[in-house]
Amino acid sequence: MLHVEEVEVVVAHRDCATLRVGDVFLKVDADQHRTDTEVEAMALAPVPTPEVLWRRPPALALAALPGRPLGRLGEPSTASPAAWAAAGAAVRALHDAPPPPWPGRDPDRLAADLDAECARLLDDGLLPADLVAHNRRLAQAALRPWTPVFVHGDLQPAHVFVDGDEVTGVIDWTEAGPGDALFDLAVLTLGHEEHLGDVIAGYGADVDPDLIRAWWSLRCLLAIRWLVGHGFDPAAPGCEIDVLKARM
Repeated sequence: MLHVEEVEVVVAHRDCATLRVGDVFLKVDADQHRTDTEVEAMALAPVPTPEVLWRRPPALALAALPGRPLGRLGEPSTASPAAWAAAGAAVRALHDAPPPPWPGRDPDRLAADLDAECARLLDDGLLPADLVAHNRRLAQAALRPWTPVFVHGDLQPAHVFVDGDEVTGVIDWTEAGPGDALFDLAVLTLGHEEHLGDVIAGYGADVDPDLIRAWWSLRCLLAIRWLVGHGFDPAAPGCEIDVLKARM
């Protein structure tokens, strides 16, 4: 740690920041409840996670994982179909574990959030009305009763590390809790529809791809205003707005 060549800013916005210093990830979060969730979820999860090196609020130090991210939204993935299938198998192992002992989001709460977000997207002029209306109709299918399982809650392919065809670890557990299994599968494959079949094959259960696609619409509609407000660009090629347009 005394002789690192550089400090890499992995992500930074007004809520939290993650830095890479050598082989250590240093996370600083304004909300220590999120860090509490992350540390406890990693301890409970039956999949590889980063080693917690130390915690001194508001900072959390985690050991770097071997390998590289499975993919990133807006970029083609160079990972093999077998690696995507391995990610699906890791998700299945997580979902088969007992859910964490804290509350998760339910369909009624999500429906209210969807109503509010769609109204604000139109009020702010961020999206055309027909794009919002069509994807809102598609998203409704995801809002059915489900049996809660242990979900990661933000399972972007950038949070899944692979080395060759093996999953070496999963990072960023601040949104973990009980939830819908198909939500994790949807976030993992958002913008990477070509790997949906690989993930489902690795997951090894009978899932409805149309419900996963419904979650794509729901996820994007709920995320866009937050992304804009935190300095991200959901209109970048292959990102959230393009995903909504593809659903048309």
